[in-house]
Amino acid sequence: MHRVIGVRFKKAGKIYYFSPGKMDIPTDEYVIVETARGVEFGKAVIGTKEVDDNDVVLPLKNVLRVATDKDKTIVKENKVESAKAFEICHEKIQKHKLEMKLVDVEYTFDRSKVLFYFTADGRIDFRELVKDLASVFRTRIELRQIGVRDEAKMLGGIGPCGRMLCCSTFLGDFEPVSIKMAKDQNLSLNPTKISGLCGRLMCCLKYENDMYESAKKELPDMYKKLDTSYGRGKVVGLNMLERLVRVEIQESKQVVEFTLDELIEEGAVKTKQVK
Repeated sequence: MHRVIGVRFKKAGKIYYFSPGKMDIPTDEYVIVETARGVEFGKAVIGTKEVDDNDVVLPLKNVLRVATDKDKTIVKENKVESAKAFEICHEKIQKHKLEMKLVDVEYTFDRSKVLFYFTADGRIDFRELVKDLASVFRTRIELRQIGVRDEAKMLGGIGPCGRMLCCSTFLGDFEPVSIKMAKDQNLSLNPTKISGLCGRLMCCLKYENDMYESAKKELPDMYKKLDTSYGRGKVVGLNMLERLVRVEIQESKQVVEFTLDELIEEGAVKTKQVK
């Protein structure tokens, strides 16, 4: 067992575990921690607790101290400097005529490194740009190419639903989303209707996917022939959410709606695990 706290460095960023040592750090406390890229300022979103060896990546980095007012002031100053660095880098990109879009700039807490996040269609030779930036900032420079989903997470925005983007408000990690999920949920396959601001499939397609997969296993397939109390018919419609089956009766051409339980009772469906 390891004594840890969970720290987040950005609003909807990934949670990382750190060792608090003998400190008892509550939730929502700001801390200074040692990371692979240097000393960083973060928020404890999970208070001190114990976890198994399998739940952490060893060796654990340490919490150096609880953040002070001076540390918080440094973070604010870094944000101001980051905004200035953004303008400078944008000018340098235009000067070097590089096909890249600058998304964000971030100083590490101790200003030992400046990170420039950008998007581009392919590989970019930015060696001259790095030299140019290093001569201006006199510190380590890192240019990091990100994807369009990461760009949306950083910049934020309002989705087709009218709410702030999930990725920028609460999603810590991106989960795989496939067109099959949209098909299983009987959604329009029009790309403009199932894509987010980033141009990729909307993350929310994943939210109800497990429920739809479960319903798909329980309900009969479309056009399957069934013997019902109204006579023999075929499945012409499915309501996954309410577990309803619409059956067109062969003789009368009448369409009758059954619940899954009714079909099981009538013997039209033998079990709740129809394949």
